Amino acid sequence: MDKVRLGRTEIYINKNGFGALPIQRVSKEEAAVILRKAYDNGVRLFDTARAYTDSEEKLNYALSDVREHIYITTKTMAENADDFWKDLETSLKTLGTGYIDVYQFHNPPFCPKPGGKDGLYDAMLEAKRQGKIRHIGITNHRLLVAQEAIESGLYDTLQFPFSYLSSDNEKKLAEQCKEKDMGFLAMKALAGGLINKSALAYAFMNEYDHVLPIWGIQRESELDEFLSYQENPPKLEGETAAQIAKDAKAFQGEFCRGCGYCMPCPAGIEINNCARMSLLIRRAVSANFLNEETQEKMRKIEDCLECGQCRAKCPYGLDTPELLKKNYKDYQEVLEGKAI
Repeated sequence: MDKVRLGRTEIYINKNGFGALPIQRVSKEEAAVILRKAYDNGVRLFDTARAYTDSEEKLNYALSDVREHIYITTKTMAENADDFWKDLETSLKTLGTGYIDVYQFHNPPFCPKPGGKDGLYDAMLEAKRQGKIRHIGITNHRLLVAQEAIESGLYDTLQFPFSYLSSDNEKKLAEQCKEKDMGFLAMKALAGGLINKSALAYAFMNEYDHVLPIWGIQRESELDEFLSYQENPPKLEGETAAQIAKDAKAFQGEFCRGCGYCMPCPAGIEINNCARMSLLIRRAVSANFLNEETQEKMRKIEDCLECGQCRAKCPYGLDTPELLKKNYKDYQEVLEGKAI
């Protein structure tokens, strides 16, 4: 079983981290079955957030009796010290624990530092002094903020989107974390659904012995796939390597990662899916992408106000309105049988 050391935290765990965002979408009992099965099969780190509705509650429900044998990482989107403490106390209560192993700033637009007017980092230090958190982390989708966090030396971990579709600059972040002995948690290891073969994603991750992938898991069948790789990890060679190279070439350039930080749209457009529909539909053509419900969502692109809000909020600096137009045109060609 492959294991990873999470930088200077000295957290040493198996290569499968459990991303608990998707369990919001299933019942408490269904979530408990999945979480417990993960634990029983060696998964020891569970990543959640205050913003993930009832995810923390479900973790407590399923794993409270083994709390001392697992690591919990959660997040706050607080913008000031008062809200930081409210979030922290709520998370501690909801998770049913006296401490959080890694407490993370959740995708802030800047890198919190000691002495800041927001008081966020100083609150982190005080929470650590009180024993309520053990390590300080940050998550982000912005390359510049992530780089600043690494260079600052203030953070024990960085959580950032990372997959074999990542750019060279994004891959460099992972190497910089290794150099700084900083834990690297890889979110969106399946690139928001654009990678549809988990074995390829796992093979890529195994090339980075210091990176912990956080697999977003909603179904027991998804968990089973990742568990199966623990004893027989896919290798980055042969057909696997060839397919990864082919995919990486096909996705070069600008594309929507589906993070959703551009939402909500004042025109009601489901941007995080509509802006990457042409990619999704070519990865796995299915009735769900062609049904009337999806067609209606795509038609909403015609209502775009050109307000620029989505462009301004995109952490990847994408021209989102233009992407929507291109995806809508492509989608119409698929419906008319002119593409694929």
